[in-house]
Amino acid sequence: MTHRLLLVEDDDGIAMPLVRTLERDGYIVERVASGSDAVERVRQPGDEPEMVILDLGLPDMDGLDVCQRVREGGFAGGILVVTARGGELDRVLGLDVGADDYLVKPFMLSELLARVRALLRRTVATAGHPGAGGSHAGPPSDDFRVDPSTRQVWVSGDEVPLNAKEFDLLAQLHQHGGAVVTREQLMDEVWDENWFGSTKVLDVTMARLRQKLDGHAAPVQIVTVRGVGFRLEPGRADA
Repeated sequence: MTHRLLLVEDDDGIAMPLVRTLERDGYIVERVASGSDAVERVRQPGDEPEMVILDLGLPDMDGLDVCQRVREGGFAGGILVVTARGGELDRVLGLDVGADDYLVKPFMLSELLARVRALLRRTVATAGHPGAGGSHAGPPSDDFRVDPSTRQVWVSGDEVPLNAKEFDLLAQLHQHGGAVVTREQLMDEVWDENWFGSTKVLDVTMARLRQKLDGHAAPVQIVTVRGVGFRLEPGRADA
């Protein structure tokens, strides 16, 4: 299967080598040079990209604003931020507005390709996680359904819009049927061996996932087991 990527980078000297490298690796790559073009492109129906590679230093708007607008528009594919901003606060802000991964310049092209492959494995709708059984796994509830085959979550018939990492976290907790899933397990399964950043990314993504579930009055809650990990339990978080 050939994957379609959108590269958002205004610097030709950076964009062209990236395009050539990705195309040699078998990807279909479309490049835009501004944030507004990126938002407009992702909104086009029919052939939206499966993944966005996003520079933050764009001429017309901050890349974080692009990321947020794209997510608010319903884009569920992967977003890999590529930037010279390497501070932890920048990483947290990027993840908080919906980015899935963060690669700091300068970087090796081999690392970029590894990050792209890892993110695509988790964002393209495939058969899902081994052993996940849709609404039959995890805490029982007629009003709550996790569908690994379509990568969708439903609460009382309404879909909960999750990005790739949020869905993967929930699917991992759901398939373990209420058992505790350790922080190490979640980092390995959701970010895998290609993630070399802080584990704070787990806490940021988990907080965002909880907020979305609470906002849809989901009949489940994510419970923190201090020093160990997390588990998914029946019951409203505010009950």
